[in-house]
Amino acid sequence: MKFIVQILINALAIFLADYLVPGFNFEGDILAFLIAGLVLGLINIFVRPILRFISTPLIVLSLGLFILIINIILLWLAEYFLPELTIVGFWAYFWGILIISALNMVFGPGKKKED
Repeated sequence: MKFIVQILINALAIFLADYLVPGFNFEGDILAFLIAGLVLGLINIFVRPILRFISTPLIVLSLGLFILIINIILLWLAEYFLPELTIVGFWAYFWGILIISALNMVFGPGKKKED
């Protein structure tokens, strides 16, 4: 259930980034947004932990700012797999990542303690 919620939040975040950020373009219908949310979710599950582990020293040295670079790399990877998604320029990646991260932080299924 958490993964389905994650897919929906990612799809909504991509929609908002497409609407708000110049240079962040997504050409597709609702199904394409859901597929994009799925692709982004799978990349976050399988690739993000590996990149974070490998770049732990850089994350520590930059006081966590290198996580933004990791997120940009993950978004670039999603763009590679999604022909509907086109992102032009560093600032489009940057603002797109901030929107996607903010929505996932606020609405994402967190790790809740079961009592």
